[in-house]
Amino acid sequence: MSVSKPPPPPSTSHLAIPPSSTPTPSSSATSPSATPHSSVPPPPSPVKISMQEHFAINVCPGPILPIPQISDFFPRFHDYPCTPPPPREKKILKEETFNGETGGGFKDGDRRENNDGDREEVVDSDDDDTYLGTLEFNLLFDQENNCLHCTIHRAKGLKAMDSNGLADPYVKLHLLPGASKANKLRTKTLKNTLNPVWNETLMYHGITAADMTTKTLRLCVCDMDRLGRNEFIGEVRVALKKLKEGENKRYNMGLERIAQNKETNNQTVEQGAIVAEEERGRILVSLCYNTEKGCLLVGIIRCAHLAAMDSNGYSDPFVKIILQPDMGKKSKYKTSVKKKTLNPEFNEEFSYDVPLDQLAKKTLEISVWDYDLGMSNDFIGGVELGINASGQRLKHWFECLKNKGKKVEYWHTLTQQGAPSSDKPD
Repeated sequence: MSVSKPPPPPSTSHLAIPPSSTPTPSSSATSPSATPHSSVPPPPSPVKISMQEHFAINVCPGPILPIPQISDFFPRFHDYPCTPPPPREKKILKEETFNGETGGGFKDGDRRENNDGDREEVVDSDDDDTYLGTLEFNLLFDQENNCLHCTIHRAKGLKAMDSNGLADPYVKLHLLPGASKANKLRTKTLKNTLNPVWNETLMYHGITAADMTTKTLRLCVCDMDRLGRNEFIGEVRVALKKLKEGENKRYNMGLERIAQNKETNNQTVEQGAIVAEEERGRILVSLCYNTEKGCLLVGIIRCAHLAAMDSNGYSDPFVKIILQPDMGKKSKYKTSVKKKTLNPEFNEEFSYDVPLDQLAKKTLEISVWDYDLGMSNDFIGGVELGINASGQRLKHWFECLKNKGKKVEYWHTLTQQGAPSSDKPD
């Protein structure tokens, strides 16, 4: 009686091969193609990186910096000596001059106030190479009417300032030197756009040929923010002396972060005297002697760039006129009060019944006041026209007497000496 032996168990070398690719013992034993010398090349081993490096590759666009671990700051937890990683470098902006003030080391997000007294604009410090956009506008100087027409057309490619990737831009204009609310003009605000189209014409009144040689027009593009401060995007500046009279010149300029030079503030003595005179403002007056009625017609048309007398940065101006020597109540007139403005427009005319031969001996006193309810009114400035005047004031008076029946208009600078001598504030 013969006893059959069971087949030998499979070799232990097959245990390391996964079941999906391992043949059965019977098939491997009976397969004729299996040879003991055949070998399969192992698959290439994957590159091993740490989890920190993995996240650093997906997040950081630049070179991978060593990520500090808490154990780097406690070497005793290491089995081998380890030096802590070098600290990360923080970029600090170089010193720059802004509105005449020097400050160094401003980082991103620092805020700087604008000099217009309105809502302050926040200026974020970007690199000089950052593209801020372009601004298209036209300038026209009308010397006959002493007006500077500023037509703001559009802006293109503005820098996004809001979280939605857009901005709410508007344009603000100032005349330098001496930027204030009196010479500030502003366009409307356009919502959610980086390519706004305004097509607005803003006008400066009382601009003379002398102003065109000394003034610079500053156009600022800002982002309106209802909940916070308005943000400054960029600005351009145009020297008005380069603009010819009657020329409608078109500009397409790139916005910049212009730092105000110290030379802009340090004017010459002659220019400083002119600025000091203009701090009180100007007034446009018309004179006409009507020969048919035998009366002098005085027109108070408008004022420009008046001095601010109230705490809100504005004034409530009105104009008083007196023909000297005093002729009683018939010699005193007063315009209406214009509320909260530094550039009021009156367009009011007054009549004085006076013979032409006596008019040459008269003096017309014009004064501008700030109205205060329940308090004495504040004197802003004044001007005297007559035979005892000089310069433009005397020329205006002579042209009125020479061109009878013709309305003659002149801009006059308000001065402290123009205060009425016989009249006190109401």
